[in-house]
Amino acid sequence: MDFAFKTALASPTSARRERHFHLIEPDINPIMEIQGKTDYLVKLLIIGDSGVGKTCLLLRFADNSFTTSHLTTIGIDLKVRTVNVEGKALKLQAWDTAGQERFRTLTQTYYNGAAAVLLAYDCTDRQSFQSVQHWSKQVQTHTSPTILKVLISTKSDRPCREVSTEEGQTLAASLDMTFFETSARDGTNVEAVFLYIAGRVKAARDKEVRLMAGERLKPLIEKRRKRLCWFL
Repeated sequence: MDFAFKTALASPTSARRERHFHLIEPDINPIMEIQGKTDYLVKLLIIGDSGVGKTCLLLRFADNSFTTSHLTTIGIDLKVRTVNVEGKALKLQAWDTAGQERFRTLTQTYYNGAAAVLLAYDCTDRQSFQSVQHWSKQVQTHTSPTILKVLISTKSDRPCREVSTEEGQTLAASLDMTFFETSARDGTNVEAVFLYIAGRVKAARDKEVRLMAGERLKPLIEKRRKRLCWFL
């Protein structure tokens, strides 16, 4: 069940990873929206210059809606949607900085507990593309090196481009990010972005659960081994 709500705040590798360039929806199946239980709670943060279309992107994903006009929220705009990835329910909490990015610095509060960060730029605004380096440094400062990072090109439906697809791909590769071109207006790749993130986070969380289970079983295994040695 899709829903959205807003809340105000007082202030805002080890292993080698593959780089992916996604211009179409990745193959993550089966995925469908579900109600009820939640296996994993996933905090996502979307950052970038003001006006690049972050809120529209989240509205398309959470509510499947689009608007050309909206009021800037003071604080944080939080959109929530629960999806199912291979039998696991993931509640995606997408945090929109809601105008705070105008100050060019977000406090640690925004980044705490985030599993993934989406860095957005407007492909019709080269200045927003050049600002990606600034936001990338913010992510490096406030998050762990293993956080999932995705570079998002917005407004791909518009003909008046200032940033090419190839430039976006090159920048994403240099920053070790996955790249998507999106349009909140016609929905291009919006679903794909969040479902890609859900799939990656689910795989990582499943691995953590297996490792934790193995650690808990170690004492029992060692105890049984000692008993076996005593009998022998």
